[in-house]
Amino acid sequence: MLQAVVALGLASLGTLCAAPALTIERMAMHQYEDGPILEASYEFLPGETAHFSCRLSGYQIDKTNEEQQRVKLNWNVEVTDPAGVPLDKPKSGRIEAQVLPEDKNWLPKFLTQFMIPPFAQSGNYRVSVRVKDELSGAEVHGDLTFRVRGHDVEPSDTLVIRNFRFLRSEEDSTPMRQPLYHPGGMLWAKFDAVGYKLGENNRFSVAYGLAVEDSAGRQLFAQPEAAAESHESFYPQSYVPGALSLSLDKNVAPGAYTLVVTVHDKLGDQAWEERRPFQVE
Repeated sequence: MLQAVVALGLASLGTLCAAPALTIERMAMHQYEDGPILEASYEFLPGETAHFSCRLSGYQIDKTNEEQQRVKLNWNVEVTDPAGVPLDKPKSGRIEAQVLPEDKNWLPKFLTQFMIPPFAQSGNYRVSVRVKDELSGAEVHGDLTFRVRGHDVEPSDTLVIRNFRFLRSEEDSTPMRQPLYHPGGMLWAKFDAVGYKLGENNRFSVAYGLAVEDSAGRQLFAQPEAAAESHESFYPQSYVPGALSLSLDKNVAPGAYTLVVTVHDKLGDQAWEERRPFQVE
């Protein structure tokens, strides 16, 4: 009798082990819905929409009704940046489909998409997936990393200007090694403001102004608030890009000048002044 009981126990255990386990068969990134699978080396750009797909196996089939056998799965997806900050609210969905006898090799799949934040910085981002089989109660989770190539700005705990550069034109991407302009021309400059404080809903409010001084330190021109930007978003914007242009009078005297840029963090009550020399010839 003891031997028979042990045999029954082993048989039951064997049946349980043979049952398929809920498994994530494949996770992939795409440039567009159901597009080709992207290589791991592919780099998304800020503002780009990324598409994600996930294929599953080992699901249980509801065979209560032989003519209406069904699969019932629910899923949850969260996307985070290199620091673990979510890009958006988690996305979720449900797969409930009829499974026919000829569908024995069918694998359920779900798709979702998300946008890379416009001011995302470079690094490895992560898609985290959780799936539950409503019929068996089994759960599975997995992660997929992908690359983003952004505009990198060194962070700061307090307000500061980073990446200041004089440019030849608005579209120019290469900083001038020696900022030299001519009478009647246009001065262009760009920079990134970081270290401002965030309010509720990641709101920020930043303004900047400019002034020009001659070699003796006399102020020749000033625009205390040349531009301002306030915004809020689910994902915190880590920097604010600034751009300014200054039309040089055709009668401006050749010589050394200083461009003074002031940035004001209205929520954090912080200010920063950046002084950059340039020449007119």
